[in-house]
Amino acid sequence: MDYQVIVIGSGPGGYVAAIRSAQLGFKTAIIEKYPTLGGTCLNVGCIPSKALLDSSEHFYNAAHHFSAHGITVSPPKIDLKQMIARKDDVVKQNVDGIAYLMKKNKIDVLQGTGSFKDKNTITVTPEKGTPKVVTGEKIIIATGSKPTPLPFAPFDKKRIISSTEALSLKSVPKHLIVIGGGVIGMELGSVYRRIGSEVTIIEFLDSIIPTMDGTMGKELHKVSKKLGINILTSHKVTAIKNKGREVVVTAAGKEGGEVEVKGDYCMVAIGRRPYIEGLGLENAGVKVSERGQIEVDEHLRTHVDNIYAIGDVVRGAMLAHKAEEEGVMVAEQLAGQKPHINYNLIPGVVYTWPEVASVGQTEEQLKEQGRAYKTGKFPYKALGRARASMDTDGLVKVLADKHTDEVLGIHIIGARAADMIAAGVTAMEYRASAEDISRMSHAHPTYMEAVKEACLAATENRPIHM
Repeated sequence: MDYQVIVIGSGPGGYVAAIRSAQLGFKTAIIEKYPTLGGTCLNVGCIPSKALLDSSEHFYNAAHHFSAHGITVSPPKIDLKQMIARKDDVVKQNVDGIAYLMKKNKIDVLQGTGSFKDKNTITVTPEKGTPKVVTGEKIIIATGSKPTPLPFAPFDKKRIISSTEALSLKSVPKHLIVIGGGVIGMELGSVYRRIGSEVTIIEFLDSIIPTMDGTMGKELHKVSKKLGINILTSHKVTAIKNKGREVVVTAAGKEGGEVEVKGDYCMVAIGRRPYIEGLGLENAGVKVSERGQIEVDEHLRTHVDNIYAIGDVVRGAMLAHKAEEEGVMVAEQLAGQKPHINYNLIPGVVYTWPEVASVGQTEEQLKEQGRAYKTGKFPYKALGRARASMDTDGLVKVLADKHTDEVLGIHIIGARAADMIAAGVTAMEYRASAEDISRMSHAHPTYMEAVKEACLAATENRPIHM
C-alpha cells in the first residue's frame, strides 16, 4: 500500500484525523478537491462567519453604544468591501496554518476529487492534469456537508443564496429574507441587521434555534426583536420567486393565512446535507442510509472493515468540534488505543450577540424522559460584570437531577457564553453536582459568577445576588 492511512476531506474532522494519524506514526495522506485546505468550516463556514460577526458588532457598538462610554465618533459608515477583505484575510491565515501543519507532520496533500475504485484504492482527479491512483490500508471519509436547498427553489447564487454567497455579498442588502431560524440563519441574519439591512427570518417550527433548550429560543427571540429583526415562526415557505432585482417569498402560517415578503436577497438556511457525491462509495461497498448519511458503528467504522467515516457525513450533530473528536477517536483506535466520545457533552453554540451556548440535556428532553429535575436560573442584568460592559441581556439556566443534584444540562445566553460553556462541559464530564459548582470560588467580577448563582438557585433556591 502507498499509505497506511488516507483521509478524504480536509475540514476540521479530516485534517485533525490526518494529524493525529501522523503523530501516531502512520504514513498518512489527505485528499482535498478544493484549492485550499480546511473544508467548509475554515473557508465558507465557522471562521469567515465569526469574522463578519465580530466586524458587525464593532460597527453596531460604534453606532449605538460608544457615546455611553464617553467616546464620541462621527456616525460610522460601512465599508463592506473592506469588511469582506478582512474576512478573507482571516480565512487565508487559517488555511495557510493548516497547510503548514500538513508539512510539519509530513502528511502528503493530494489535490483533487477522491473516488473509490475498491475498498483500498482511490483515484484522485485534479481539476487540471492527470488522475492519480493511490492505495491505503485504512481510509477515513471526512467530506463534510453542503447547504440544503428547498426543492422548489434551488440556489441561483444571485438572489436565492446559501450561507456561502451570504459571506461575500458585494453590497449591503436593503432587505435580507432568511429561511430558517437555526444557528446559521440567526448568525448571518444578525450580521446584516447590525450593518443596516432590514432582516426577516421565517422559521417553520414554533421557535428559533429549535434544537436548543426552549428558554434559549425565547430569550434569543427577545433580543433579536430588540435588534430590529422581524421573526415569523410557525410559517412554512411555499414559494420563492426571483424577479430580477427582487425576491418574493410566500409563506403559510400553521393556523391559516398567507404572508408575502419582498426583499433583494433570500438566504436559505434550512440545514445541511452530507456531501458524498462522486466518492464512488458503491465501488467500495460502503452503505448509505435513507438520509444520505454513511452508516457506521460505535467505532465509526462502516460496513467495510478498513473504511471509517466521521463528521457531517455520519449521524449526530453537524459541528466542527464533533468532527475533530471523531477524527482523533478513529486515529487512536487504529493505533490500538481505547478512546471514547461522550456525545451528550458536545456543546452547541450560536455566535450571535449575545451568544447562546448549551451542553447536556434540554428541559424538553428531560420532560420527555420523565426524569425528575430541578432548575436554577440567574439573569445577566443582576451581574456586576455585565452591567460594567453593558451586556445585560441573557441568563444562565442549570438543570440538575432532583434527587442526586447531578448537573444534567447548562444553557447560557449572554456575553461570552461560547467560552463559558467549556466550564460546564468540564464539570459535567466529572459528573459534578450543582452544589459542587456553587461551592467553587468564582472570580469577581466575571460572567462566570452567573453560573455559580444559577447553581445556587438549583441547589437550594438561594442565589446571593438576586
